[in-house]
Amino acid sequence: MSAFAGLVDGGKPLIAMCHLQALPGRPGHDAAAGMDAVHRAARRDVLALQEAGVDAILFCNEHDRPYSIGVGVEVAAAQAAVIGRLQADLAVPYGVDLLWDPRSALAVARATGASFVREVFTGVFETDMGLMAPDFGDLAAYRHAIGADDVAVLTNITPEFGRSVAGRSVTERARGAAFLGADALLISGPQAGMPADLGDLTEAKRAAPFTPVLANTGVGPENVAEILSVADGLIVGTSLKVGGSTWNPVDPDRAAALVGLVRGARTA
Repeated sequence: MSAFAGLVDGGKPLIAMCHLQALPGRPGHDAAAGMDAVHRAARRDVLALQEAGVDAILFCNEHDRPYSIGVGVEVAAAQAAVIGRLQADLAVPYGVDLLWDPRSALAVARATGASFVREVFTGVFETDMGLMAPDFGDLAAYRHAIGADDVAVLTNITPEFGRSVAGRSVTERARGAAFLGADALLISGPQAGMPADLGDLTEAKRAAPFTPVLANTGVGPENVAEILSVADGLIVGTSLKVGGSTWNPVDPDRAAALVGLVRGARTA
């Protein structure tokens, strides 16, 4: 059993985002502060999230706006370096997300010992970053070739900033991704911090009852119980931050409060 499968089998995990500061090669990177500053900010958030009691952490280059369909080798190398420096601090399973490059995410996951990746692996989407048309067959072969078969694939079937080119329903996308072998399906809102549609979550669950379906954006104290009544887990970032802003550090009190609500919802 993969580490991710163990998380889901353990019951509706809360996967918390660690949003890395802008990395080398991206417009927001602070070259003067350097990689030490990126590491310090990530370490602060990781320690706060683990102290709060989250079940797993997902590393993402969230500050690398504007996003790109493929990332440069410098971005992948920088993310791997940060995660490598955090190894001694990590006490929970962790994953990798490189917006929006599934091949690079798999490579970084393999290099750092991550348990899962979050990307778009199926479908064709018109997005604010351009046309997104991943080849899941090629990506699965690449995962095998680099020895990463134990890295779970979490695929976003309603990606932020985009829509299905053919207008395929959530049901069709969920069934297809599950049939092709995705380890989990993610349902997102229009962008980070905006809630996923509960109807989309329900539709995906009905279409792929044997594949975990997770809410990927916009989970907070006001809706966590309702979402967990349908979803098999949560990926949460914005609502754990100071002031509820995606771009701020993790707020330990907010994180602890949401962990408590998740545990209560599991019991209920």
